[in-house]
Amino acid sequence: MTGRRRSYTVAFLAGRGVGPELTAQASRTLERVARLHGFWLDELHVPLGADAMASTGAALPASTRDAVLGADAVLIASNGEPALGLLEHELDLRAAAVRVRRGTSDVLIVHPLEESAAGWTAHRAFAAAERRRARVAVAAAGGAWARAAERRSTVEVEHLDPSTALRALVLEPEQFDVVLADEHLGSALAGVAADGAPGVVASARLAGHGPSVFAAAHGRAHVIAGQGVANPSSLLLAASLMLCEGLGEPSAAETLARAVSTALHDGVCTPDLVANGVGATTREFTDVVMRLFQVVTPTAEFTQELWA
Repeated sequence: MTGRRRSYTVAFLAGRGVGPELTAQASRTLERVARLHGFWLDELHVPLGADAMASTGAALPASTRDAVLGADAVLIASNGEPALGLLEHELDLRAAAVRVRRGTSDVLIVHPLEESAAGWTAHRAFAAAERRRARVAVAAAGGAWARAAERRSTVEVEHLDPSTALRALVLEPEQFDVVLADEHLGSALAGVAADGAPGVVASARLAGHGPSVFAAAHGRAHVIAGQGVANPSSLLLAASLMLCEGLGEPSAAETLARAVSTALHDGVCTPDLVANGVGATTREFTDVVMRLFQVVTPTAEFTQELWA
């Protein structure tokens, strides 16, 4: 490998429930895909919420706050941690992004978190489309801010009314690449896309300055915690979203997303996806994903010794 060594700091927030076991597998996967694509990740595993209360007596220890604010990106094992609010008000979070990958479809839905961030969000959505399949569907009332971003972009743009966008996300999600919505419609579109046919969902809150926050779509699933059977696909897709939208490594992001989809398509299922019989463990599923890197990698800066 030649040239400047790329290095990023990622803060991992595992929390409780299945969080620690899923985070362990995400860490293994990210380390491998980073080596494959020629960059380095410095991982900071820090406590938050109940996990932090048990060890430090504070829901947001100073060490966790410093680690998050100083990181390039934050990866959270599950949504719904109340203590996240203590952190997020200190971050410059401007837009929400939800990635839904199922079958042959892969759609990214982006919307501003508040009206003042609409223009910034539009530029991020068009930039994301340029790294993907160069298509944006705009579903926004008024949308002068979206048209301003459109004029500066070379992507194909389609303007849809809200009802058409909602219906199409249910019936024909494969027609979409990036969907840009306004503040009020975005959450509804993301919910419809995520509630469709079984797939993998990950979410992000993108920052104007400082680290963006990426999370799996599931909860903490305390009932199966410690059994090693939790489905890691949502957190791995969140890690892929982080690589692209948080760290600027789109090739590595695509390698990871393709491997997760291929593993699921090939029938590698954790118990939550198996009607009868025994499913794969969390680690077994992750092992398959990592073996698939050599098959699905679009462009990589690797040599054979990385796999020794």
